[in-house]
Amino acid sequence: MKRMVLHIVLVFLWTSLAACAVADGPSDVATFSIVGFDPETGELGVAVASKFLAVGAVVPHARAGVGAVATQAFANTSYGPEGLRLLDVGMSPHDVLEKLTGNDAEKERRQVGIVGANGASATFTGKECIPWAGGKAGRYYACQGNILVCEATVEAMALAFETSEGELGVRLVKALRAGDEAGGDARGRQSAALLVVKEGGGYGGFNDRYMDLRVDDHPQPIDELERILSIQLAYSALYKAGALRQEGDMVGAVEEARRACGMNPNLPEALYDLACYYALSGEKGKALETLERALALEPKFKSMAKGDPDFETLRGNNRFKAMLEP
Repeated sequence: MKRMVLHIVLVFLWTSLAACAVADGPSDVATFSIVGFDPETGELGVAVASKFLAVGAVVPHARAGVGAVATQAFANTSYGPEGLRLLDVGMSPHDVLEKLTGNDAEKERRQVGIVGANGASATFTGKECIPWAGGKAGRYYACQGNILVCEATVEAMALAFETSEGELGVRLVKALRAGDEAGGDARGRQSAALLVVKEGGGYGGFNDRYMDLRVDDHPQPIDELERILSIQLAYSALYKAGALRQEGDMVGAVEEARRACGMNPNLPEALYDLACYYALSGEKGKALETLERALALEPKFKSMAKGDPDFETLRGNNRFKAMLEP
């Protein structure tokens, strides 16, 4: 009987919490996020996770050379573009928050994190955000969350960012992972996203979206975000390898392609390109071994390898011929 009563109470509390989240309008974007800045590269970004469909379409906003904004809870999505505009005209993150919330009748239901292109940061949590809710701002970052299991989520994110190394996108996702492991969203998991900007960082250099990765609906969204981030990083290394090859630097091309394979060992494109560079460098044994691994992962590459001039030095090799058979 006691267990039955406890079960009923828990169901009632959970139902009440869900009702609060959807009352009087759209559901709250219950989430935990981090905005960050890398002073060495100038990169700015946002990483976010939530029990909310397609959180990447709502929370993250960033502009190269200006700043990054995460807007959540009973999210006012105008805070993103308006916050960036105010940063761009020289306002500090703290003053931007005061400006954004100053005339907002629903400000006590909002939550925002901001970091500027000089590393200054600020975070705001309205008094009516569903607990646990709060944030922490530090040098080059601000993290915040609502409807969390406990404060440990935000503290773990801050510590992970402060102590991690590498590209900004990697550090932001590490912080997200730390927050999730410390408790995360009290309702569970559904989506995650990463947005990182830098000058000319987008495809072809035509915009600033260096990384724009979204997991809209997945039972383990942070796992999936980490997986696609590893592909993004591997592709970035492959682009560098290709550029070095064009410059005649085969040693550098091999090194970057090897780095790409290290980031994602099961990416057939990376293995195939590395095999090409090995063959062009005269390392036939390594070329054959690496190509074999690539074809095991993606047999369709056999037809491409048959006519690829990069493998000209391997044409008479019996092992090469055998691996290209149907």
